[in-house]
Amino acid sequence: MRLPSKVTPFKDSTLSLLPLLLNEIRERDISPTTLFGKIKNEAAGISNFLEALDCLFVLGKVRLNEQTEILSYVD
Repeated sequence: MRLPSKVTPFKDSTLSLLPLLLNEIRERDISPTTLFGKIKNEAAGISNFLEALDCLFVLGKVRLNEQTEILSYVD
């Protein structure tokens, strides 16, 4: 996980992806594949995307329906 520091600016950190992901998921339920397609230009690779998604799961902001494989926003 890339955190902001003297070497890593905030825009290049994993934390900068959290609002982007939340905005997309808040609008509608979405699959992880579709979500990555929407923000792949901002995410510097799949690993950063997955780390940001992991953060949202840990914070309890998103959930994954394992049967339908759809992400949804949690209030």
